[in-house]
Amino acid sequence: MRRNSPQTKLRKPQTAKPDERTLGFAASVEPGDIMFLSGALHSRSGFFARMRARRKKAVTIFSSNCGRVFKRWMDICGSLAAIILLFPLFIVVAVWLKLDSPGPLIYRQIRIGLHGRPFYFYKFRSMYVDSEARRLALEKENESRDGVIFKMKNDPRITRCGRFIRKYSIDEMPQFFNVLLGDMSLVGPRPPLPGEVAQYTLDDRKRLEILPGITCIWQISGRSDIPFREQVVLDREYIRGQGFWKDVLILFRTIPAVISGKGAY
Repeated sequence: MRRNSPQTKLRKPQTAKPDERTLGFAASVEPGDIMFLSGALHSRSGFFARMRARRKKAVTIFSSNCGRVFKRWMDICGSLAAIILLFPLFIVVAVWLKLDSPGPLIYRQIRIGLHGRPFYFYKFRSMYVDSEARRLALEKENESRDGVIFKMKNDPRITRCGRFIRKYSIDEMPQFFNVLLGDMSLVGPRPPLPGEVAQYTLDDRKRLEILPGITCIWQISGRSDIPFREQVVLDREYIRGQGFWKDVLILFRTIPAVISGKGAY
């Protein structure tokens, strides 16, 4: 037998390194792997964020569409009820108008509605038939502080019957037919004349973003006593916060405003 040399050293048994494949995962993570995992997590969170945003947008669109449908339903029912209840008054006003001055019972005028679309606007005639021709001569008597709209407390173009029906807004009652036709709503900014819209600023044109109405906030807050610029501010306030209960409140507050006749001329 061969003897071991004195120089020969005993070697310690080496333990084998665990095979990464046998463990099922990598023992070391490369920088590229970290970036991949971070990107995957970011992509996942971004996906859920997009889903939440889409869901919120869908809910907003659905609520807006439901609000428009419900408002239209309220307009149809409300205008039909008003026409039926006020029909006897329509007859009385028609007879009085015919006896008071010659001319048509209904005055038809072009007004500007939703998104700048023109439509025929109906009201009981409260002026003499040559009122438009006489207006040019009265422009310097305009009492509107802003000059965009024309208002005059003692307008000589108004008939005796017209002065009464204007004071109590009876001349506006044929506009319930405009509501039925879909050109107007019960509540909304008052429809302007084309000449008034021509003088509008970009902010003023925001009044045209919704259907015009028979009554609005400034109609129950002083009517013609409120300057045009303040009317625009109140209309924009209504557009931002419009809703069913706000419309109901405005309609109820319109009744005492009409009875008082304040600011109507």
